[in-house]
Amino acid sequence: MYQPQRESRWESYRELVLTTASEALLFVDDVTVEFHRGHFARRRPVVRAVSAATIEIGKGQAFGLVGESGSGKTTLGRCVLGQQKPTHGSISISGKELSTLKARDFRATVQAVFQNPIASLNPAMSVGEIIAEPLRRLNGMKDRVEMRQRSEELLDQVQLPSRILDRRPASLSGGMAQRVSIARALAPHPSLIVLDEAVSALDVATQAQVINLLADLRDDTGVSYLFIAHDLAVVRHLCDEVAVMKLGEIVEHGNSETICGSPKHRYTQALLQAVPVPDPTVRRLRHRHTTSTAVET
Repeated sequence: MYQPQRESRWESYRELVLTTASEALLFVDDVTVEFHRGHFARRRPVVRAVSAATIEIGKGQAFGLVGESGSGKTTLGRCVLGQQKPTHGSISISGKELSTLKARDFRATVQAVFQNPIASLNPAMSVGEIIAEPLRRLNGMKDRVEMRQRSEELLDQVQLPSRILDRRPASLSGGMAQRVSIARALAPHPSLIVLDEAVSALDVATQAQVINLLADLRDDTGVSYLFIAHDLAVVRHLCDEVAVMKLGEIVEHGNSETICGSPKHRYTQALLQAVPVPDPTVRRLRHRHTTSTAVET
């Protein structure tokens, strides 16, 4: 009995987004992603990883996509990165359909930072070679001295010393490796960076440093973020808007202060209650939630 109410609410939100879609940097329009179980696709049931997701990210905006494991947030992020083709719906960057963009133009516009920094960096390349690769392939730089100079500037932007340019990723700490990943993503001057659980593998102190760095870089460069995470406390600090996903559906969307301060959906409330509080004297009621397919209101 809740389905008609949900459709009405999200249809009105989609109409609101459509009115500003022409001004959006990223516009994800009614995207659905389905997978077939097993090798015999026609005889196996369909798994819907993302269901009718619609989001918009403006220029210079940080947009948070939050949900527990299996909620579909990473699948939606893969669609934005062109790694997964939607079953239905469309994705556009600066008003251009993703499918119509050339690979080089797309990679110069959209970059990614992944969860495991060491695994995302080529162990056979030095830090200098890793950062110089997008400069050479996407920016067309050929002069080695120029690439070296630009690489040093990028390391300075992410608050790393230039002396690590000749080091291998295996010799770096997790926080340093993630900063190198961010520097590599910044190299081609992208308009959007997709950060998929970019700080979840780091310790708490390093998380705070990287989040503050990302906030400063956004202010300095005007880059936009699609920040995928499960921790609402981290998202609240960095993002302007937040969309909460559950079982492939966006169940709540709004300003980060509103979502984190007074959430309306019980699933969002449960996510907030799961955030640890560094005070042993504080006891909070844990909201139980189920993973049933029924939509909560």
